[in-house]
Amino acid sequence: MPQIRVVAGLRADDHGLFSGVTPDLPPLSVLPGRPFPLGATPSSSGTNFAVWSRHATAIELCLYHPSAPESEHVRVRLQRGEMDVWHVLVQGLPPGMLYGYRARGPHLPANGLRFNPNKLLLDPYAKAVVGLPDGRDDMLGRDGPDTGRGMIDNGPTALKSAVIDDGFDWEGDELPRLPWADSVLYELHVKGFTKLHPKVPKALRGTYAGLAEPVVTDYLKSIGVTAVQLLPVHQHIDDGWLVNNGRTNYWGYNTAGFFAPHNTYAGAETPQAQVNEFKTMVKTLHRAGLEVILDVVYNHTAEGDENGPTLMLRGLDNISYYAHHSTEHGLYYLNYTGCGNTVASFEGPALKLILDSLRYWVEVMHVDGFRFDLGVTVGRDRDGFRGDSLFFMALRQDPVLATVKLIAEPWDLGPDGYRVGGFPDPWRELNGKFRDTVRRFWRGDGNVVPEFAKRLCGSDDLYGWKSPLATVNMLTSHDGFTLRDLATYTTKHNEANGENNRDGDNDNHSINYGVEGETRDAKINNLRERHRRNMMATMFLAQGIPFITSGDERARTQQGNNNAYCQDNELSWIDWTPNDPGERFIAFVRQLAALRRAHPALRRSAFFDGQKDPITGQRDMTWISETGQVMSRHEWYQHRRTLLGAMICGHGSALLLLFNNDSHPSDFIMPAGNWQTVFDTTSRDGFVNALPLASAKYRLGAHSVVCLSGTEVQGYD
Repeated sequence: MPQIRVVAGLRADDHGLFSGVTPDLPPLSVLPGRPFPLGATPSSSGTNFAVWSRHATAIELCLYHPSAPESEHVRVRLQRGEMDVWHVLVQGLPPGMLYGYRARGPHLPANGLRFNPNKLLLDPYAKAVVGLPDGRDDMLGRDGPDTGRGMIDNGPTALKSAVIDDGFDWEGDELPRLPWADSVLYELHVKGFTKLHPKVPKALRGTYAGLAEPVVTDYLKSIGVTAVQLLPVHQHIDDGWLVNNGRTNYWGYNTAGFFAPHNTYAGAETPQAQVNEFKTMVKTLHRAGLEVILDVVYNHTAEGDENGPTLMLRGLDNISYYAHHSTEHGLYYLNYTGCGNTVASFEGPALKLILDSLRYWVEVMHVDGFRFDLGVTVGRDRDGFRGDSLFFMALRQDPVLATVKLIAEPWDLGPDGYRVGGFPDPWRELNGKFRDTVRRFWRGDGNVVPEFAKRLCGSDDLYGWKSPLATVNMLTSHDGFTLRDLATYTTKHNEANGENNRDGDNDNHSINYGVEGETRDAKINNLRERHRRNMMATMFLAQGIPFITSGDERARTQQGNNNAYCQDNELSWIDWTPNDPGERFIAFVRQLAALRRAHPALRRSAFFDGQKDPITGQRDMTWISETGQVMSRHEWYQHRRTLLGAMICGHGSALLLLFNNDSHPSDFIMPAGNWQTVFDTTSRDGFVNALPLASAKYRLGAHSVVCLSGTEVQGYD
């Protein structure tokens, strides 16, 4: 029978029953309980608690009432069972109660053991978290120097886990399971997207509920979005040094709870209501036909390096949950993430935690997929990244997870950390080479045309063994310049982050058209608008999956800030104020999305092969030069080549795409056929009234993309 200790003057009778915990709780008693499932599981008889630790010598459950989270009411010593799972059943304990663990064991940092019973620990399987740390060592549970042991008991101020009831009326909700070929991804921040939205009720702005407002879902649908990719919504904490400097970890890549939705993004106050608010958001987005993809951080946790806070995994079983390497001073964390630690996804305990978390978000929270931050780290085994690592093998055979959308950020900071094109089926990848190549082409760099053509065709040099639908084609993401800033700044302006990051190396591959920053020069502003149209048009015309960063369609600026991760303010929030350039660009993006939907040839699941169709006699793709002839090898490798044409045929339609990244216009001789213009980015509106061409030549403007549709098109021999 587990041992029970009464705290704060509570009394137990001869049968181990507790009364007086709070006026609204029944008497509590304990039984050994069961080892699975891990976490806190409420039932009609009470709540079962189960937590894993191999090296602990004792684990205690500390219970708190939500009305007095600073006061520990009852402490229960868990029973160790099979497979290193510690468990107890607290009879009569309802959902809503708060709890934490204290783990006892050796504190031998040189051996990777960091037990400290002074620190109240979050349950790694907690489905909601209460509280926000304020940066103080006692709140964070910091252990001090890497060989020290923090002596401050942080129980009263520590984060607490909450007991959650999974019950919810989904009203028949099912995952939309939209085909990849039809997908358009839209990355957004839950808070920042609606924080300034004038048509979202003020109390809901910046919340899960705000994201589910009809004015928001209607807007997303109107611009052709099929899936929202939410920046991290797992419970996270702000880094101590940020808090001490009055800033926050706005992006949220500092996870402290793999099962819990971040509490400050909810308008609701109680943990149960916060979880239900997230579910309601998902249900509402599904009703609007939108999928929900989570940006997840399983590669590291908020516990940081050896001097970081003791929050959960470090205190429960540091040596088992984190990857270490041996030094002359003992074991230290492997740091492939740049954040101080690396979760050992190749070890059983961490691998199970990750897989259980993913299943929970699909089965209980109904999300449609995941984008893995530093996906290379999660895919590593003891010897490095492998396409057949334990993680990939376990996920691929999982009947739940193998069927949802999986997107990798295919790099980390470890050895051989850039692995674009290296992820196995059914993974998709953020294509950094697409981003860089398209940016360089439209900046006017030389010797880019051959690679630009590869990116336009789906990057078969990277994904030729899979499908063009393996590439997620991004122009921007949350980190780096916005689309507007790519044509406005060539120097990164990050002083506001408290960092000395003013950098002139221009690794953003940007261009400012002669003036750094915003200007009133109409000529320059027209070129910058055209640059945005060129970039967005290229993405929607390319084979693969379009990826829009929220606000880019509205010409959002971060004023040249290249790394706004700690800017929880108007610099990062979406500005919904109407303006002429923004409104024109929104309309252009809507029409691009409609064009892509209307032409299956832009959404292929197989790479172009250049072979003639035996029925139509046309090739699926033909590259042509400004002479109207098939591109020669010599033309392909001209260093200063600025012109490129692509004729795409299929499904009874033909599209001609013309690209000019030069500062001068040029004539382009058209292939034989009847052609009419669909859009021309030299027009401020982009799309034009479709009129048959009166000439065999097209005057291709400087810095422009033109799309034409054709009938009775004659192919090339």
